[in-house]
Amino acid sequence: MATDISTVIQQPPEFIEAAAKPFITQLQQVTGGLSQADLSQVYGPQYVAGLGALTEQAIGQAGGLGAYAPYLQAAQAATGPTAYQAYMSPYQQDVIGATLQEYDIQAQKGLPALAAQAIGQGAFGGGREGVQRAEYQAASDRNRAALQAQLLQQGFGQAQQLAAQQFGQQMNLAQQAPALAGQQISALTTLGGLQQSQQQAQLAAQQQLAQQQLMQPLQATQALGAGITGLIAGYPGTTQTTMQPSPTPLQTALGAGATLAGIYRAF
Repeated sequence: MATDISTVIQQPPEFIEAAAKPFITQLQQVTGGLSQADLSQVYGPQYVAGLGALTEQAIGQAGGLGAYAPYLQAAQAATGPTAYQAYMSPYQQDVIGATLQEYDIQAQKGLPALAAQAIGQGAFGGGREGVQRAEYQAASDRNRAALQAQLLQQGFGQAQQLAAQQFGQQMNLAQQAPALAGQQISALTTLGGLQQSQQQAQLAAQQQLAQQQLMQPLQATQALGAGITGLIAGYPGTTQTTMQPSPTPLQTALGAGATLAGIYRAF
């Protein structure tokens, strides 16, 4: 008769099986329950700190970096061949007129001296006196023109100096305005960065808490599975091999005989 050999694996102890079945069910529920909506609660833009009020203020003041423009235009207006005209004294013509008037008065005072000199020389009313008067008048006119030119040159020089001074002042303001604005923006940006870092740290702590709350059921299930795994290692299942059907006496005897023959051959 043919003999079938079958292997029977013995199940673990009942208390381990009783603990393993709920664990598998719980593990399926926990892992299957994690959805995209749950993940979006712990991973999302809500945990990224936005720009603070100070940073927004710094961005709003970025336009101040272009504050040099009006000062640069004013500086350009103070250059060119006619720029001095805007800085000429409005009283210059009055001053020149009064000065020349006084000069004419003083020049006229010199004519009586010429007449007295001509009388003393016996040339009064003659051609010699006329020449002296003409020379005196010519010299007086030259001096008057030189005085007028000197006064005009002084006014022109002062106007040019004022224009150059205005140019320097406006250029200085054109440089200082954006520099001061940049310093203020830099200070606001630094404070805004500190504010944003503090807010980001708070959001990171909230995110960690949300992650712990979401993963707590899974971690508890994993801890339970680790405990069950340890129990299975301590109480392993056994394997029992049986022969079906049971051997007949003849089969047993033959087997014993074969065993004895083998022993005999060994000797």
